[in-house]
Amino acid sequence: MCSESTVAFGHPSDTTPILCFFFILDRAMSQPRVYSYLRFSDPRQSSGDSSARQAEYARRWAAERGLVLDDALSMRDEGLSAYHQRHVSRGALGVFLAAVDDGHIAAGSVLIVEGLDRLSRAEPIQAQAQLAQIINAGITVVTASDGREYNRESLKAQPMDLVYSLLVMIRAHEESDTKSKRVRAAIRRQCEGWLAGTYRGAVRNGSDPAWVRWTGSAFELIPERAEAIRMAIGLFRQGNGAVRIAREMTARGVSITGGPIGAPALYKTLRVPALMGVKRIEVDGEAYALAGYYPALLTPAEFDELQHLVGQRKRRRGRGEITAMVTGMGITFCGYCGSAVAAQNLMTRPRKADGTPQDGHRRLICNGHSHGAGCDVPGSCSVVPVERAILTYCSDQINLTALMAGSDPAQGLRAALATTRAQIAEVEKQIERVTDAMLADDGPAPIAFARKARDLESQLATLTTEATATERELAHAAGVDAPAAASWAALAEAALAMDEPARQTVRQLVADTFERIAVYARGFTSADRNTIGLVLVAKGGGSRALIVDRRSGAWRAQSDAQL
Repeated sequence: MCSESTVAFGHPSDTTPILCFFFILDRAMSQPRVYSYLRFSDPRQSSGDSSARQAEYARRWAAERGLVLDDALSMRDEGLSAYHQRHVSRGALGVFLAAVDDGHIAAGSVLIVEGLDRLSRAEPIQAQAQLAQIINAGITVVTASDGREYNRESLKAQPMDLVYSLLVMIRAHEESDTKSKRVRAAIRRQCEGWLAGTYRGAVRNGSDPAWVRWTGSAFELIPERAEAIRMAIGLFRQGNGAVRIAREMTARGVSITGGPIGAPALYKTLRVPALMGVKRIEVDGEAYALAGYYPALLTPAEFDELQHLVGQRKRRRGRGEITAMVTGMGITFCGYCGSAVAAQNLMTRPRKADGTPQDGHRRLICNGHSHGAGCDVPGSCSVVPVERAILTYCSDQINLTALMAGSDPAQGLRAALATTRAQIAEVEKQIERVTDAMLADDGPAPIAFARKARDLESQLATLTTEATATERELAHAAGVDAPAAASWAALAEAALAMDEPARQTVRQLVADTFERIAVYARGFTSADRNTIGLVLVAKGGGSRALIVDRRSGAWRAQSDAQL
């Protein structure tokens, strides 16, 4: 794993070089050595002569002083900016500085760089602090471009070298800062041109999605990767979680990125506006949404629906061998204490002849009692009669209609959205008043005013995010009809027979139908060992109470439940 002669960093997920780095450091920390560090903000720069020139300089410098050049730790950061400090946060230099702090680099060692601007182009005070960090650890920094040496002894003898280093850092930062401003201004012009319809070229800001490629005049879909993202979205809509989706895609030999993708990255991918063809860019605090920049995989309505589902990740199927149809979605609670109810599958116990677990080996347990959090009613119950009772009840159209009668899931959302919009309007008025007060004063803005303005802007951003999320949920509620009894009836037998696709679909139906399910594991009286009490609360507030036979799952309905 650590046989290469160069430790090169260029991507945050590339952890193997870091592991190699520390492995080699542990072997070499006992004696002073010479290390070489190269950095290129553009990987294409590494094809020039500077790499070979510095390598030869480092070998000659070490040989003339009788020191060992550690070829195994010739560090390279390609494509990492020193102005934005990515070579520290994601690259080899950051690992080297951490090793210096931890004492893994022996005092008396030497770090050779092309110039001080290779170490940092940050603000001068920060750049000098990084140089001081290395020097104070007893390490000499040598710049190959001019042969200067920086260590505690030389700076004590020649203090003006410290001033010179600061001047170099100031110039490097100013160059990068000026370039950054020009680049940002160019990006802003391109974005404004795109919105005005006068520019249709590429806007080089951030990365592009893995399922498109630039043809020289426009972006086009990469067919196999576009098909992979469509598959991932389809599996997610069916109720699968990211871990299971990634596993299924690997089994089918398809990939969004050309390689394996983890669950966090998959969830992030499902949120990107690029799915509907939009590229979002922020320049100096101003946000641009470039519609039609990429080929769209989803319409805006489909994207909003997907965001609603992503926001309800609890309804996704977990890693367990059996899909839970009533737990793991944040809607099932203990009727006695209000704690969440969890499922427990005793998969190591003897199974039925068909290989499925015994009914009594799949349990519902109150977290409040199992964790000693205050539930006074002991015991658990089998999940099988609960599943059977819910499926049987919802498979009858009369029962389902009665449960959903008067239930309008959008009503509460509309009220919440109205409240949030009113709060947004009030905050905007406060911001306007503070702004007017600041402009009315000819002198510098009082610190209290500036602080108040920042707080109000933060509140406005939070409220705007809440309003957007509610709007998406409202759009989803308006476009999704209440599940019909026929849907439940068609799935009931297969789901109870442990058919996984059917159970996944039922899980989705449960999440779409119910706001809350209260389970009374020992009956409504908490002493009835022959029944289980269920209170089903539909989206929008309709509710029914069921008394369930704990063996057969047969039920009888009471009047509307009063929770």
